[in-house]
Amino acid sequence: MDLEVKGVAASPRSQTQSFSGRRKPLQQRWTSKSWVIQNPCPPVVPRLDLGSLVDSDDEEQDIIPEDLPAPTSKYKLKYQQYKTEMKEGYKQYCQRNAEKTKSNIRYQPSPRNKTDDKNAQGEEAVTDDLTTLDRKALLQQRYADNPYQAQQSTRKSNAETVAAEKKKQSVAEQVMLDHLCRIRTHSTLTENMLSRKVQFDCRIISRNGRDACRELIGFFFIHDQSLTIYEYRQFGKNRTNVLPFIKKNTYSHQCGRRKGKQYQLGDFYIGANLTFLSSDHLRLPESIKENTLLILRITNIDRVASDDLRTDSVEQEDDTTRQEANDRLVFKAIQDKLKEQLHKRGVRILTAMGKYFQQLDKEGNGLLDKADFKQALKVFHLEMSEKDFESSWLILNDNGNGKVDYGEFRRAIIGEMNEYRKSFVRKAFMKLDFNKTGSVPIIDIRKCYCAKKHPQVISGHSTEEEIKLSFLETLKEACSKSDEVSYCEFEDYYEGLSIGVVDDEDFVTILRTPWGI
Repeated sequence: MDLEVKGVAASPRSQTQSFSGRRKPLQQRWTSKSWVIQNPCPPVVPRLDLGSLVDSDDEEQDIIPEDLPAPTSKYKLKYQQYKTEMKEGYKQYCQRNAEKTKSNIRYQPSPRNKTDDKNAQGEEAVTDDLTTLDRKALLQQRYADNPYQAQQSTRKSNAETVAAEKKKQSVAEQVMLDHLCRIRTHSTLTENMLSRKVQFDCRIISRNGRDACRELIGFFFIHDQSLTIYEYRQFGKNRTNVLPFIKKNTYSHQCGRRKGKQYQLGDFYIGANLTFLSSDHLRLPESIKENTLLILRITNIDRVASDDLRTDSVEQEDDTTRQEANDRLVFKAIQDKLKEQLHKRGVRILTAMGKYFQQLDKEGNGLLDKADFKQALKVFHLEMSEKDFESSWLILNDNGNGKVDYGEFRRAIIGEMNEYRKSFVRKAFMKLDFNKTGSVPIIDIRKCYCAKKHPQVISGHSTEEEIKLSFLETLKEACSKSDEVSYCEFEDYYEGLSIGVVDDEDFVTILRTPWGI
């Protein structure tokens, strides 16, 4: 058997000789120079000339076919729309980022003053009236400066919308079956009458964290002006169920200018409050029955069904509606004035005010008198005219007993974040509070908080640990206990942070990025 390599003939015998020839150098102490002398390069091997290498006609080449069809007008239109949206989105982002940069220039501490800031912790700066805690809280707003979070946020929002729609559909089906099974034995009410309804989501306004995070879904039926509310519960990852919370019946307002009037379709909109006497519902949890009133806030509603039903039913505007509109204008004017004072120090003021009100509430029922509220405004340097205070007090103290819930007072004069923002605050807390106790240990918050995508960490100006410590330090200021955070304290923190964030999506990014929701 003969082998031929590069024109050099080799036989099995010659191969054995070549291998045997290698044994001698291995046995002796040889160098690379001696090996070259003993094994010279064969003269028949030509020197490689890179310049002479050219593409061969026999080699395969990537050929672009010339008979490709031209893109249709449909795809041209889609491409043009995509191009326009990308340009417009980038333009809006640049404008928003430029505005943020301008507003933050005079609040950005210089490297030379970092040592002074550490020594002046808790003391007000002379130039801009911000404390070190204020500056550390404002670091959380920088999460909105990262443009790469927009696409991820959109994808998550779409997935959450699909999941929420599936949940609502399953709940509606269970409720319909539940009512049909009960009604058939008592009346001739048909399924068509039950289908004329408005579905809405709501939450409990409560200082109890466990109650505040309950997921409630309600239905208002047009045919008899009745309503019912169910609690949505999830057991594990796959098992869910809905349990009756407020039984189906006709109900009336229990406070405010509409006290005693029956609920109508016009009372159901995002941000509206539904009030019930807790003593009328014996199956409510004990923590809820401790309060005289059960207050529910509508967080979402089926707009399509609501608009269709509103066209069929005509509700005339009465004096109460006009009075309520005037009340909202009074509060709006007060809120605008106070928000200007709280623009950069909202976190520190609102969290401290919550602790201050709890200390004044000796009876533990959440009610304070006029003198307490005036003293609180003075302590926290919130300027409010006597006329504005008396106007707000007249509206809030509708029962005339001289006491008002301090949570309601603060929401009225300072305002609160909208339900879209608040839904993400609840999602973040519920992710931390996996045991559903209403409070979370500081250790768990430290483990779950991720500062990896903070712009200052990405740019190298700060470390993850520094951003995390600044967050924990400002959050602990809101806590009445040193080792845990309640839902109300967690909400107060982001309520103060929300005051300085104009865009809803920026606020959502501030929550999504560190908590991974």
